[in-house]
Amino acid sequence: MNQFNSSNMKNIIAAFFLLPLLFLFSNKKTLAQDSSRIRISLLTCTPGEELYSIFGHSAIRIIDSNNVADYVFNYGTFNFDDEDFYLKFTRGKLLYFVSIERSDDFINAYALDGRGITEQVLHFTSEEKTNIKKALIENLKEENKYYKYDFFLDNCTTRLRDIISKNKSPEAELPAVMSSQTKFREAIHEYLDKGGQYWSKLGIDLLLGLPADKLMTASEQAFLPDNLMKSIDSCKNHRLVEAKTILIKAPIHTHSSSIFTPLFVLCIFSLFHIMISLLKNQLAMKITCYMDGFIFFITGLLGILFILMWTVTDHSMTKYNFNLLWAVPTNTIACFFIGKKNKHFKKYFLLLSILLTLLILAWCFIPQQLNISLIPFVILLSYRSYKISIK
Repeated sequence: MNQFNSSNMKNIIAAFFLLPLLFLFSNKKTLAQDSSRIRISLLTCTPGEELYSIFGHSAIRIIDSNNVADYVFNYGTFNFDDEDFYLKFTRGKLLYFVSIERSDDFINAYALDGRGITEQVLHFTSEEKTNIKKALIENLKEENKYYKYDFFLDNCTTRLRDIISKNKSPEAELPAVMSSQTKFREAIHEYLDKGGQYWSKLGIDLLLGLPADKLMTASEQAFLPDNLMKSIDSCKNHRLVEAKTILIKAPIHTHSSSIFTPLFVLCIFSLFHIMISLLKNQLAMKITCYMDGFIFFITGLLGILFILMWTVTDHSMTKYNFNLLWAVPTNTIACFFIGKKNKHFKKYFLLLSILLTLLILAWCFIPQQLNISLIPFVILLSYRSYKISIK
């Protein structure tokens, strides 16, 4: 019993002297690992009410205690005052650039806009933090700051995805946060539907071609701010998030429902056109002729636009557009022969009617997802093409 007490007492005395030393060495090791005194955070901003903000936004925040600095680096900046802004935007040649601003200014701007911000403090070593800060400062230089924006593949969020994942050793593996069967088009549809942007959804579906129906990889899913935030939370091979804070709580937006959706409006328009065409009086026949000319001329112009977006722009997702199956560019010429006794153009409209009928039957089977609101309008085009061909 005395021997046990003596041995136990020795252990207690040893621990008494060793514990402070272990704590000291452990503290030195921690300081050595993070001697940069830098904190890096991912800021994720909630969607806004307008189309340009409907998908949210991402930025990176750096607090440097050495320099008493707190700044946000924003890759979503562009020069709206550029005299060729609209032309460059349409052609996919608009340059975005990284900018820097005080964190307070950035946060206050989103608070005034009624949008929320979530901050994820990221776990990096001192060396990794220093490297990220140097890289961001290097990108601020005039010769490095600009990049050609691509909404799906190279935007303000994907730039941050790459900075975060590639500056972690080993490289961070960001998981998929949506189904592996989710396509680019379906991902943006979620936001457009939630924001009540049904007409914008139709316009976007008209311009996006087959590439938008490609299945997204895990990395590609992070082109959306919310997805990047979730994938950072669930990183496969690192604990990337040290802390997560809601800086601004997002208000609950309610969207008043309207019956004037694209599907409703196009149904009413198509029914009205067909009903007018069934009347046999002179006025109704004249109105029908003008309306036929209008719809075929407009579809032809749309077809020309789709070809231009495919061939002469740098947009990656506007190529191979299957909307050309109903928006036929030659309609811009054919519309001027409506009501005339021209055999060639009667055959043209008969072939067009057959093509449109086949398109309606195969609507759900073609590889590109066409907007369902277009179905009544395409039925109208098919019907009027046939009627024009047999007059």
